Amino acid sequence: MKYDYLIVGAGLFGAIFAHEAGKAGKRVLVIDRRDHIGGNIYTKEVEGIQVHEYGAHIFHTSDKEVWDYIQQFAEFNRYTNSPVARYKDELYNLPFNMNTFSKMWGIQTPEEAREMIGRQIEEAGITDPENLEEQAISLVGRDIYEKLIKGYTEKQWGKRATELPSFIIRRLPVRFVYDNNYFNDRYQGIPIGGYTQIIQKMLAGTEVRLKTDFFKERDALKSQAEKIVFTGMIDAYYDYCYGELEYRSLRFETEILDVENYQGNAVVNYTEYEIPYTRIIEHKHFEYGCQGGYGNTAADPNPKTVVTREYPAAWEKGAEPYYPMNDEKNNTLYEKYRLLAEQEKDVIFGGRLGMYRYYDMHQVVAEALRCAEKHL
Repeated sequence: MKYDYLIVGAGLFGAIFAHEAGKAGKRVLVIDRRDHIGGNIYTKEVEGIQVHEYGAHIFHTSDKEVWDYIQQFAEFNRYTNSPVARYKDELYNLPFNMNTFSKMWGIQTPEEAREMIGRQIEEAGITDPENLEEQAISLVGRDIYEKLIKGYTEKQWGKRATELPSFIIRRLPVRFVYDNNYFNDRYQGIPIGGYTQIIQKMLAGTEVRLKTDFFKERDALKSQAEKIVFTGMIDAYYDYCYGELEYRSLRFETEILDVENYQGNAVVNYTEYEIPYTRIIEHKHFEYGCQGGYGNTAADPNPKTVVTREYPAAWEKGAEPYYPMNDEKNNTLYEKYRLLAEQEKDVIFGGRLGMYRYYDMHQVVAEALRCAEKHL
């Protein structure tokens, strides 16, 4: 055996495990079928702007250990995620807060907002929600649901809200303060210079083979390593022996515009069902203090901008799986694969696809470190 570990996937989970394995003196080979490292957090420079190739990625956590770990590999800016929602010709701040309620109902005080939401919940009279629509209305009332949740959620999941299970929305963040900070976490930011540098530093000194498909070279690759860390689709690893798990895919349309400032914010969500994309990302706004739009005090003279429209898409074999469909049917099916995986002595499954969980970046970091500690 030439390697101690074959790591399938050069994304965040695989890179962290490779980094920790290297520190432990292990021989590691990392492969990825894409032509770049970084998985879905891959960024590249376009017109002097760090572009998030696979959608917006804002690092946030309340776990100091996770924050300190990721800080080793890059300096983070003080970017605060404050998305805007567009419904028809109306613009609302997210998450749902006093700015949202003031715009929606012309009110000013938290008491007025509580009364309005409470009245709508009472009028709906839903005591035992049977689907996502009823669950959302029972939490925030009909106005917020109709304008800011319904269409966006139906586009995201590819199903009508009445067809989606209620447990997808267990809670909705409602804040009775004038604060547009989307996350409650203590630490938040984006690496200055993009995410790809983080993965590069993690993989420094590790052999990496890109444009390498594990399934096309499975036997040859397995014969070279004692153990495998697999971050791809767990059902694909087992050749779909119990059936296919469901995933959601995404499609991105990116263009360079000859304007300094296109939409005035990094992320604008489009909540109407009739508009096919869920959001438009303007990447220069992720670089805090360099996004332009400040008149004569603009720190960034860049006359161009890069925007990306994000379209949800149905997943089928051959398409890129971005996140799992964690409804009851799929979770039950995944449990069969998980039991198979538990019997493996030489294969470790990790990441969103390997563990069939909708992880954020900080959760991937924590899980990868836990996995590395357990196995190394």
